[in-house]
Amino acid sequence: MLNVQQVCGGYTGESILRNISFEVGKGELFGILGPNGSGKTTLLKMISGILPIQEGSISVNGQLLSKFTPKQLAKMVAVLPQHSSQAFSYTVKETVSLGRYAHLDGWFQGWSKEDERIVQQVMVQTGVADFSHRDIQQLSGGERQRVYLAQALAQEPEILLLDEPTNHLDLSYQKELLDLLKKWTNERSLTVISIFHDLNLAGLYCDQLLLLNEGAINKRGTPNEVLKEERIKEVYQTEIKKHPHPKVPVPQMVLLPEWQNELEKKDPIINPNMLSLSKDHIVLQSSVPLRTMSSGVVGAGMGWYETFINRHVDKNYDCSDHRKEMAEYIRSHGFDPNESVGMMTAVRLEDVSYRLYTEKDFSVFVVVTAGVGNAVDASKSDSHSFEMVPGTINTWVFINGNITEEAFIQGIMTATEAKVKSLQDQMVIDRMTGTLATGTSTDSILIAATQSGKSLEFAGTITPLGKLISKGVYECTTEAIGKYVKRIQE
Repeated sequence: MLNVQQVCGGYTGESILRNISFEVGKGELFGILGPNGSGKTTLLKMISGILPIQEGSISVNGQLLSKFTPKQLAKMVAVLPQHSSQAFSYTVKETVSLGRYAHLDGWFQGWSKEDERIVQQVMVQTGVADFSHRDIQQLSGGERQRVYLAQALAQEPEILLLDEPTNHLDLSYQKELLDLLKKWTNERSLTVISIFHDLNLAGLYCDQLLLLNEGAINKRGTPNEVLKEERIKEVYQTEIKKHPHPKVPVPQMVLLPEWQNELEKKDPIINPNMLSLSKDHIVLQSSVPLRTMSSGVVGAGMGWYETFINRHVDKNYDCSDHRKEMAEYIRSHGFDPNESVGMMTAVRLEDVSYRLYTEKDFSVFVVVTAGVGNAVDASKSDSHSFEMVPGTINTWVFINGNITEEAFIQGIMTATEAKVKSLQDQMVIDRMTGTLATGTSTDSILIAATQSGKSLEFAGTITPLGKLISKGVYECTTEAIGKYVKRIQE
């Protein structure tokens, strides 16, 4: 579709771009990235034919750009600049209608029903139809941007060039605009080439990315290939972290602010003094948010939380809307559900077992409540019917250290292995199968870390961190089950 080969050029003889080569296929959404001054807008102007190239070639469908007449090129390529200006006070509809000029014999000579249909259609698709008779000078920046997009789409181009199209749009219109462009690439084979400053939007919508730096190509490829953490750090000269999008398989980049360093200097130590106990709930209140992975009723998954609640409920508790009810319970006790991890258990909370385990540069605080009335053997779980009941072994592992994503997962595995070993050593039996149990049907667990102090990369069973987790979970689970069994026997 578009072929750029060994292009060099810039302004007044100065070469801003050097040896730029890439191809864009029909129906692709192609993103151009790079810091300010890297040549993004210059490249877009060359592709549009506004700026001549000094060396190399640009061709569309196999024909050199220089061979097209202006009107021929306008039928092939439409441009939405970053800052559009309007010299005359046209209405919205009149402005959009200008996009049909390349298809007319003269200024609105031969205006047809098809021209009118296309103008009306693109105004609806870009959300400007409701104010089609308003003067464009009366519109906000975001509204104008959508009008000029409608004008560009009215050209019915094969290639649409955009310079930061979401610059003046609020969040909802950013999504609507990019959803529309993505739909047009898929359904109408429109080729879209756009400059992006927002790396996350580029990663979310683009099929291919081109990363420029100091007038040259740093990398071209899929979002996952281009948006590498170390590459973006080097090109943009800023601290970032790369994370996968929670819903779709694309990368997302997050900035690391300077104030995080101040947070790390606080270096909080999670310890038994932060724990408050009552017959209704156990609460640990941290002075700073902790990075947490949990299976709680509230706060499940990964997040940052300050309050951790293990709540006692009756064995006959109605679990039909347990998440909503648990959130209301947390709120009614003066805590924010958005800042909390909440768990439930049917065991008596006074039978809790907790202990702080320390090493030279880090420590682990473990809290366990346990009962084995509904213990199950995971290898024979198909013998049990599914029933939502409150969890009976809840395990909290607080790490005073800075751990990796890998260590979070390994920590969950290590803690689970230690819990299973405790149940086996105490000969806890699955009543349904008569075999050794591995847990209960709805156990909950969390790993939370201060993310300050010593860096801890791994948490496998024989690593320094894993050893503390293993020892703590095993001992606290054993003690908690012992208290539970003693109470039942009494």
